Amino acid sequence: MDYKELWNPEPGWLNTASYGLPPRPAWEALQAALSDWRVGATSWEPWDESTSRSRESFARLVGADAADVFVGSTVSAALAPVAAALPDGAKVLTDDVEFTSNVFPWKVHEDRGVEVIGVPGSELVAAIRPGIDVVAVSAVQSSTGVVLDLPAVVAASKEIDALVVIDASQGMGWLPLTVDGIDALVVHTYKWLMSPRGATLGYLSRRLQERCRPSAAGWYAAADMHGSYYGDRMVLAEGARRFDQSPAWFCFVGAAPALELVEQIGVETIYRHNLELANEFRDGLGLPPSNSAIVSTSLPGADAAFKAAGIRAAVRDGKLRASFHIYSTRDDVHQALDALKPLT
Repeated sequence: MDYKELWNPEPGWLNTASYGLPPRPAWEALQAALSDWRVGATSWEPWDESTSRSRESFARLVGADAADVFVGSTVSAALAPVAAALPDGAKVLTDDVEFTSNVFPWKVHEDRGVEVIGVPGSELVAAIRPGIDVVAVSAVQSSTGVVLDLPAVVAASKEIDALVVIDASQGMGWLPLTVDGIDALVVHTYKWLMSPRGATLGYLSRRLQERCRPSAAGWYAAADMHGSYYGDRMVLAEGARRFDQSPAWFCFVGAAPALELVEQIGVETIYRHNLELANEFRDGLGLPPSNSAIVSTSLPGADAAFKAAGIRAAVRDGKLRASFHIYSTRDDVHQALDALKPLT
């Protein structure tokens, strides 16, 4: 099957690192749900089945048990219970260009002595030393596209018994990832998993589940959801589901088919495709090859040249950021290089 037929992007879309384009099954499922919603054709339970499908697909993609997966709406809210469980004076190590969704949840606890220490990514592993309680970092950096040496981070953290908390939002969907050695892995699905914004999924290790309080618990986190609408009795679900936030139904209606399609295509296949295009683009700019689907360049005038050519990318931290995904083509690469040729 030619999977590219499941998308119909306008030429020049090189901005998946900002948001991914929905595959046809996800788009059609969402349109059907919205049509039913508009006329009151169904109850909400069929929409909610997509939440379970998304949970199970995510678990398969990262090699986790679905019982250790929770659902939510944002990365920062998903990390809040973990940050709240830290003891006073805990030290959190991160990259000095880490996206704030994996920084602010920790920094809001500075009033009780929690310290966030940012170091350059190239120094991160060496900085994992006794005294560090948490290593909280992205699998792929949003601004630069640098891919984390996750095995090295896990190994160094294990030596000092530090928690490993990974924001996989810029990696999952193209970068092969598993939860081996990780305590928390959280992803927002609207980028490389090509889902509507508002569907977040996360893994919590058993030791974190025991340590954290499900402070956002509501009816959806109950052992019996339908029996927990009213009253003052609380029986929470077992496992990570007690950390569930009530899902935005339509976001998960679009997320489930998109995640399942990523499974069907295979992350390794997507990885090879994305890197081939990204490295062809890098070669055209005179840059060395990389292991990232994101290309960041400080070429002066690049943003204006892209806009003039109708190419959609982004500027992050003062640099042009282009990103390549399964629906990107060599024509997109050549169009981008042609636009930048006068500048090189």
